[in-house]
Amino acid sequence: MKERGVTESVVEEAGLAWLESVVWQIRNGTRSPPGEPAAERDDYGQWVLAQRLRDALARLNRALPPRRWMTPSAS
Repeated sequence: MKERGVTESVVEEAGLAWLESVVWQIRNGTRSPPGEPAAERDDYGQWVLAQRLRDALARLNRALPPRRWMTPSAS
């Protein structure tokens, strides 16, 4: 009998599938590697692209004044 278990990759794939189902855009991390001129992260541990999140929040909440936490220097 083959033993089955939950692995990191199974959990990751399930999480990505869920995020995609609620309209998040999923990209492979190698398409935005740290250290490149257009890099959106300092290392692969940063799985939320902070500036994209800030931009999306500002776009969705145009009537709200900018908040200190939305500026890159506050992160």
